[in-house]
Amino acid sequence: MKVKIIKDNLLAGIQIVQNVVSTKTTLPILSNILLETTKKQGLKLNTTDLDLGISCEIPVDILEEGAITIPAKRFSDIIREMPAGDVIISTKKNNQIDIEGERCRFKLMGLPKEEFPKFPEFKDKEAIRIQQNVLKEMFRMTSFAVSYEESRYVLNGVLLEISGDTIRIVATDGRRLAKMDKKLTSPVKKEISIILPIKAVQEVSRNLKDEGELSFIVGTNQVLFDINDILIASRIIEGEFPNYNQVIPKPAGSKIKMNTQSLLSSIRRANLLSTPDFQAVKFEVFKDKLVISKITPEIGESREEIPMEYGGTELIVGFNPHFLIDVLKNISEENIELELVGPDKPLVIRMSEYLYLTLPMRL
Repeated sequence: MKVKIIKDNLLAGIQIVQNVVSTKTTLPILSNILLETTKKQGLKLNTTDLDLGISCEIPVDILEEGAITIPAKRFSDIIREMPAGDVIISTKKNNQIDIEGERCRFKLMGLPKEEFPKFPEFKDKEAIRIQQNVLKEMFRMTSFAVSYEESRYVLNGVLLEISGDTIRIVATDGRRLAKMDKKLTSPVKKEISIILPIKAVQEVSRNLKDEGELSFIVGTNQVLFDINDILIASRIIEGEFPNYNQVIPKPAGSKIKMNTQSLLSSIRRANLLSTPDFQAVKFEVFKDKLVISKITPEIGESREEIPMEYGGTELIVGFNPHFLIDVLKNISEENIELELVGPDKPLVIRMSEYLYLTLPMRL
């Protein structure tokens, strides 16, 4: 293989695929990027950790066809420090790779293409289309609620459901739940329900833009996303996601109406006194004001009043401040409505396409 490529184009391609590369793998080949020439005068870059794979294609001048795998971290560092302009990459005997710039030259040892895991194929499957900004918003509003406890592996990802022209994403860690519904560009013939690992969610989100479409295909145990010719293939988490509808309460009669930013800022200030042993922030709900306070032994205390509208019963309840900060910082509406019916009941934020609930904490 021998190719000539503009340094900035190559660096952009490496940055797309290198996030997946594992530094702690027992298989040396998984620390490498597969470089492979294509018939479209392109160079395909591919990385995988066996659960997640990413592939992209960049324009090159192909002087000689071929393929090789190259250590990702070392390759990335070298290309980043190369002088601007053209870079020539060529393979020699015994998997040696030459990297030539205008005034410098590197030699690296690679591994043959044959050792690299094959990228999955998805034949005769229906492609689902959705606007990139829509999926980006859905992931942003839900993915923070996933669980990172390995013992609850089915909660280590988001539930993606499709029925007709509606797509729904749900995430929960057992103490809070986020759910969002949106409409697809066109309806899907059969219903879909998969659990997408959080690492795949983060990698897809990282490559999504604010305009344009993407498509994805759901296979038996894998899913493939195509974002502007960046291909991301991920394993699906096997198992049964909890029945989230059982924990969603009916809409409350009385709602707390207040300014979103005021609530977020107040919780952030109270959270300054939180410790791992004393996390809960105290909410005292009155008719016209919400009092947010925090007392942490041997550290200090805080108290703040926020004006609001409320026609229900006065109550006192505690919440994990992080669980409210995570959602409030992503809500763009100026004012927000909270549903809170008792000290042992969840707090619910219910919007037209979105629902979030978090369980109370003992004070």
